[in-house]
Amino acid sequence: VLVRNTVLADLVDDMKKVGLQATPADHCYAGPEDVACDFCTDRKLKAFRSCLQCLVSYCEQHLKPHWDFPALKKHKLINPSKKLQENICSKHGELKAIFCRTDQQCICYLCSLDDHKDHSTISAAAERTERQKQLTPSRQKMKQQLQDCEKDVKLLQEELVAISRSADKALTDSEKTFTELIRLIESTKSLIKQQIENQQKTEENRVKKLLEKLDKEITELRGKDAELERLSQTEDHIEFLHMFPSLSGPEERAETSLPKQRTRRYFQDVTEMISEVGNKLQSFLSQDWPRVSRAVANPDVLLPLEELTVRAEFLKFSQPITLDPNTVNMQLVLSERNRRATYRSIKQMYPAHSERFQNRSQVLSRETLTRRHYWEVEWSGNGAFIGVAYKTISRTGDNSEFGKTDKSWVLLCSESLREFRHNNSITQILGPQSKRIGVYLDHRAGLLSFYSISEAMSLLHRVQTTFTQPLCAAFRAYHGLASQSTAVFLTFSTERRRFTITSK
Repeated sequence: VLVRNTVLADLVDDMKKVGLQATPADHCYAGPEDVACDFCTDRKLKAFRSCLQCLVSYCEQHLKPHWDFPALKKHKLINPSKKLQENICSKHGELKAIFCRTDQQCICYLCSLDDHKDHSTISAAAERTERQKQLTPSRQKMKQQLQDCEKDVKLLQEELVAISRSADKALTDSEKTFTELIRLIESTKSLIKQQIENQQKTEENRVKKLLEKLDKEITELRGKDAELERLSQTEDHIEFLHMFPSLSGPEERAETSLPKQRTRRYFQDVTEMISEVGNKLQSFLSQDWPRVSRAVANPDVLLPLEELTVRAEFLKFSQPITLDPNTVNMQLVLSERNRRATYRSIKQMYPAHSERFQNRSQVLSRETLTRRHYWEVEWSGNGAFIGVAYKTISRTGDNSEFGKTDKSWVLLCSESLREFRHNNSITQILGPQSKRIGVYLDHRAGLLSFYSISEAMSLLHRVQTTFTQPLCAAFRAYHGLASQSTAVFLTFSTERRRFTITSK
């Protein structure tokens, strides 16, 4: 009689419960871009989950204890991550489970007792929960901006369709009319084609001449500026006094005839004129032909301004900007030919002037901005307000503060805060941190854009509005929560084409 082998029987029962595991398919093994299981000894499988407590990634097989054992069930499992070791303190080897609000970084428990002893700390989970709440309005704002962009895209697509339909209709109607009257107007059809080509060449030549004139003017101005720079540094008093009268000031610019925005009629005038031709052929040939010629020469199509994307394109619109000593607050000191401003805690003894800001450490540019302009501002320390304002902004009281009323548009930049302010409304700004901010203004198009300038140029915030007055570049020192005195330096470099703000 055979005796039952209990060990073998138990092993068979276990195998029946677990089942024979099939060899994993090739796609289950970890590749170069995948997170590998830390427990696989031979060829590693793809990680199924990562554990924030164990700081280890597991495949589905090795993750089973986390589902079976009560103590492990409490562990926090996340999608596979390659950055688990970044959660370990390099100094103490402990989990970074605490957030230091003073230094704005994650630390471990031992760090909170050592280097961050007197700092304001909170658990990383609690700080995440609090910051998570801030994401909701930011995402809502971003979604609204996305909807606005999609709406603009739809409008532009409808614009393209309207232009295409209008042009197609004009071509169809004119072709029909010319076909019906082919014997009478064949020569006229060739004539109008020639007129369009001639008009195109005429307009192109006009624009090219304007470009040549402006290029020549730019070259002359740069030459005069270089001569003035050389003259300002010469030690020969006689040469300076001899040359100064001819170089001391630029000549008045002649008004340039640039295209203006008009009603968008496209080719409708052409269609109407040609329709009349079919009904009044004899009159058309003798009297009305000049009207059709004028309609073809002026189709009233408004082309959109190009979208600038490269910093070199923006720099084409840069120009020297100086600070207005009549507007500078008494806690700012101007130097370097009014291209540098320094904040002082002690007020300066400036003469009284109706243009001077009384209650805020801010200043306007001397130049007024009415066309396309671009400048860059570098800041450090506590930060700065950067933007534009109407010259008619109040000089005293709360209404004089940039961003408080509808007369100024400014971006606040600091180490821990970035906001856009206008008409007492504040918008939190997300984007790459940078010590250099680019400002692009298209006054006639009502466009104001702020860019983060580093190795790449990233859009931070854009405003589309209607500017009703000339603007000035606006700057203000930001003190934040610091109790000590703050020094702010604002400079502009012609060669580098940017302002510099430094706080100490």
